[in-house]
Amino acid sequence: MRRRVLLIGSGEVGAKHAQALLRTGGLELVAVADPAPAVAPPAGVPLLKRWADALHRFGPDVVVVATPPGIALDAARAAARDGATVLVEKPVTLDPADLDPAAEDGRIFVAFQPHFAPGIPELLDQRPPIRRAEVTLVCRRDRAYYRGWRTLHATAGGVLHQQAIHGLALALRLLPCAPITSCTADVHRVRQWAESEDRITATTTFADGTVLTVDARVDSHEERRHEVTLHLDDGQRLRIRGRNLEAGLGDPLAAPGDLQLRQALYRALPTGGTSPAHPSVFPLSELCRTLEVIDHAYRTARTVPEAGTAA
Repeated sequence: MRRRVLLIGSGEVGAKHAQALLRTGGLELVAVADPAPAVAPPAGVPLLKRWADALHRFGPDVVVVATPPGIALDAARAAARDGATVLVEKPVTLDPADLDPAAEDGRIFVAFQPHFAPGIPELLDQRPPIRRAEVTLVCRRDRAYYRGWRTLHATAGGVLHQQAIHGLALALRLLPCAPITSCTADVHRVRQWAESEDRITATTTFADGTVLTVDARVDSHEERRHEVTLHLDDGQRLRIRGRNLEAGLGDPLAAPGDLQLRQALYRALPTGGTSPAHPSVFPLSELCRTLEVIDHAYRTARTVPEAGTAA
């Protein structure tokens, strides 16, 4: 029996979900909801303007929410209250206070497909003792990316919310859950295409002595990479590699593609109850700590003056 899926949001990310859902066995994309779709839904798939109407009309088993943060949490919680299993795109919300527990949150999971990369499920299942984690992001975002809701930090957040969150969330799931004792961060804004920064570096220290560092830049012409390096208590070092972590702990030349990772994510969603059976499934409740660390970094960050103008 196929699970009926409603997709909320038909922008760049929503379109990727639509194509992956169509190619995943056991799932049927029954409708797309978006008042102003940037990408047309696949042929034969109905388009509705209001997600509330789509929930009522189709009664889906699964809802995928691929909307900006200002919409995502309300849509996800409404779908979960209707009994659907919900997969919502990051960052879901920019304010960690929004994630104060709600009864329906147990049915909501966050879309981090790189967490299904080779070796990552086993790593999340074993949770080895880690004393330091380093997140590195190097990519290039052009002017066209910063448009609409992505123009303002209040509606899109920064590099840590939009790009580096995959690695940050993974590192924070693996580090012990201890309070923040200190955080230093530097923000670099050179091109000034939006309120978001071109680069941020941050070091966060926790009460148990563990440390998380991040160096994330979206203005680089270097080869794209998003990696997490884990320093274990026994001196061993684990490196999770790829353009977006997709090689995991395996061979970068044999890394799965985006479609494979999305399909693994869809298939891992629980079919009954609210408890995920797969270690890589990321419950909404666990996102709160990631947003708290990101929020702390931005609130304590200093802006580094640099020469440069928009190209």
